[in-house]
Amino acid sequence: MDSFDVKNIVPAKKTTVLAVDDHPVALRLLESMLERGKYRVLTAVNGLHALEVMEEHGLMVDIILLDRIMPKMDGIEFCLRIKADPRFRRIPVIMQTAAGRPSEIKEGIEAGVFYYLVKPLDSETLSSIVESARLKIHRYREQRNRFLDRQESMTLVHTLNCSFRTLEEGEKLAVFLSQFFPDPGQVFTGVSELFLNAVEHGNLAIGYQKKGQLLEQDGLSKEVEVRLARPEYEHRQVRVSFEKKAQGCFLVVSDEGDGFDWKKYMQVAPERATHSHGRGIAMANMMSFDKLFFNDKGNTVTGIVSV
Repeated sequence: MDSFDVKNIVPAKKTTVLAVDDHPVALRLLESMLERGKYRVLTAVNGLHALEVMEEHGLMVDIILLDRIMPKMDGIEFCLRIKADPRFRRIPVIMQTAAGRPSEIKEGIEAGVFYYLVKPLDSETLSSIVESARLKIHRYREQRNRFLDRQESMTLVHTLNCSFRTLEEGEKLAVFLSQFFPDPGQVFTGVSELFLNAVEHGNLAIGYQKKGQLLEQDGLSKEVEVRLARPEYEHRQVRVSFEKKAQGCFLVVSDEGDGFDWKKYMQVAPERATHSHGRGIAMANMMSFDKLFFNDKGNTVTGIVSV
């Protein structure tokens, strides 16, 4: 059995990344690029080896950075294996590969890869994608414990109407509302992404291209703050209703924006797979809800989880 690196595994605040690649030079490069920041890195040399690391240390792994083409077990097979494991299925997987054809990226997406990096990697792109994945996985972990002691009483709630204005309010409400669903961890990502879309793209009219530019310039948070204070946006609300019926849990989210062409965002398109944003609705559709559909305009979305 190949040896593997499990350095720095004592609990700390840094995010833990499992890097899987059969080339030692590539692994050292990934370690160098990530360890300069807020990450600690575990390594494995192929998919089979990575499964061994996950069995021993998987509960501390936050993100998996995965090569596609490897001996013994490739990245696609490894991803299918961990996505089938309830312990690990919510860990974000970033696939980095020289196989950048749309059909190959589509295969990765179908295996559960929502983040894609095409080799050769550059540090800025890697940092942006890893940071995007890190923020998603930590949002739920940081806030969910507030509501665990109330979860039993939440099963008594059948109808709820709410509204919010800011991203911070939406994040707190997403944690709260997710507790009403049969599997809060499964639905949280989807709820939070729908709320994020309703504020940024809906009420504040930040389009896809503009958001990409702001992320590159590290200016998204400031732009959101500025727009929230503008007269044309400051009174806009996101309205949310939750209802528990015999056939399932229904969540309806409406914003006051002009809507958008939602159809192309229900799946992660290969041409957008390497972008640092634009996969939230697809994640909600594919991971969190049994059914997800928008109105024609695109400013109201309904998510259903069967019970």
